[in-house]
Amino acid sequence: MKRFLHILSYIRNYLNSAFLNVLFNILSVIFNLFSLTMIAPCLNLLFLKQADEYKNILAKGVPELKFSVDSVVDSFNYYLSQIILQNGKLQALIFICVLVVLIILLKNIFRYFGMFFIATIRNGVVMDLRNAMYKKILALPLSYYSNERKGDLISRMTTDVQEIEWSVMQSLEMLFRNPISILIFLGTLIYMSPKLTFLMVVLIPVPAVLIGLIAKSLRRTSVKSKTRLGVLFSIIEETLGGLRIIKAFNGEKFMDNKFTDENKFYTQTMTRMYRKQDLSSPLSEFLGAGVLMTLVYIGGKMVLDESLPAAGFIMYIAVFYQLIAPSRELTQAYYSIQRGMASAERIEKIIKAEENIKEIASPKVLSTFEKEIEFQNISFSYTRGDNGHVLKDIDLKIGKGKIIALVGQSGSGKSTLADMLPRFYDPDKGEILIDGIPLKDLKITSLRNLMGIVTQESILFNDSVFNNIAFGLQDVKEEDVISAAKIANAHDFILQMPEKYQTNIGDRGNKLSGGQRQRIAIARAVLKNPPVLILDEATSALDSESERLVQDALNNLMKSRTSVVIAHRLSTIQHADEIIVLQKGEIAERGTHNDLLAKGGAYKKLYDMQVFV
Repeated sequence: MKRFLHILSYIRNYLNSAFLNVLFNILSVIFNLFSLTMIAPCLNLLFLKQADEYKNILAKGVPELKFSVDSVVDSFNYYLSQIILQNGKLQALIFICVLVVLIILLKNIFRYFGMFFIATIRNGVVMDLRNAMYKKILALPLSYYSNERKGDLISRMTTDVQEIEWSVMQSLEMLFRNPISILIFLGTLIYMSPKLTFLMVVLIPVPAVLIGLIAKSLRRTSVKSKTRLGVLFSIIEETLGGLRIIKAFNGEKFMDNKFTDENKFYTQTMTRMYRKQDLSSPLSEFLGAGVLMTLVYIGGKMVLDESLPAAGFIMYIAVFYQLIAPSRELTQAYYSIQRGMASAERIEKIIKAEENIKEIASPKVLSTFEKEIEFQNISFSYTRGDNGHVLKDIDLKIGKGKIIALVGQSGSGKSTLADMLPRFYDPDKGEILIDGIPLKDLKITSLRNLMGIVTQESILFNDSVFNNIAFGLQDVKEEDVISAAKIANAHDFILQMPEKYQTNIGDRGNKLSGGQRQRIAIARAVLKNPPVLILDEATSALDSESERLVQDALNNLMKSRTSVVIAHRLSTIQHADEIIVLQKGEIAERGTHNDLLAKGGAYKKLYDMQVFV
């Protein structure tokens, strides 16, 4: 219920439309009730009464208008009697027919306007839900995604949101309109026969309990189906990303069997879910018919005992029959909502996921970098409570304009240490300061504005070369983009592309070679012109000639900037002001290239291995 109310909370942005929907639904139900309840009394007055009875009605005078059914009926009988006496019964019959048509027309006009305004709410709520999820995905720390399947997250963003749209939002109109219809019809039934209505209320809980049990089972099955669909998306995502390896290792049959088995399991789960859902309409109709026939029996007995007028009983059954349709639709809406709540549960896990990287209430804005970056006794593990720290007791100072290189074997913590500078992760213990200010006291956007990052795996977007280089910046001039591309040794190959800087580079830049992608990423960092550079194997994907040219450009660029360079190729960091050698998350050695070689320790072993190779 809480999840359903959470989704409905988005309606607050559309209260005007919600109010108008309720208003028009009330008017629609009232006119629908008039179209039912006015026909029988009118025809009764028209065909079963004589002229003296019409005169007696007129003799009582114009009825006083009150907010009651009796007042409306008396007033209508008065004016209809006038028409019969003055113009004859045929004219009165024409009047009744035209009136009923007009009432039904008004009922459907109001019904349309009710649907007109609910459409704004339905689509608006789903739009807001998508926006909230995407905003949350951008805000969540990188550590969150290391524990989640990418395909499952895509499934939640697409199919689960669509499920909310089709199940919950589609049922929203029923939830707004049908309770109003039920209350108005129920009030009319109580007015017509309290005894029969009391009996009906006593009988209703029996079908309600059965429907509730099936709905609970439906929700459990729906949760399973959403989970299996997320696994399917993950397999598809892995297949598209790893086709080269699948084909190279003749893994087509293995992946096909894996997908087929998972798809079969998902299909079986969906079949069970649809069967349970499809049971709602016939079951509710059957149980409704049982309640109706019970009322017919007891009401018919009351008519035979002359404790209830026959015309009144017929009208009661007519109104009760109108009550069945909205009740059945409400049952179907309940089933749909239960199915949708399975998706809401999965969506909620993202929206309510903990944001470990948080800003304080009034963060400081840092626009320049003046002195130094300091790591004070830093320890970190990806899983809380994990004794196996990725980093342990790191103390490090990086002065302005200095080049600091981080080297070590894979898994030694180099990238994790660098990732703490832009606050992709926060340390479990210790503090990181920039110009004496703890990073946690800074506004995150201002901190990251100080930094340019080039990662080992070049991350590009399905957009033009220009937009990839200018990513994250506003009002960028073309000459600045070209200048950055030249520094990154990318300008020449860009000019050879069909539309030059406006050429689309494809998904993740797959239209480019590895070296070209890396040079575009370097150009992006160059254009940002930050005071602090983080280069995570920035030249690893370049050929020898491009590596030399780009390394020269980066060396010139780093002269006036503070740089943190992660390197496996030790030849690229020989001129670093200080080299930090990491082993198992701890600093094993530190010093200049020559000093470390002279020590003959861990750095010397790494260097000798590369020279030997």
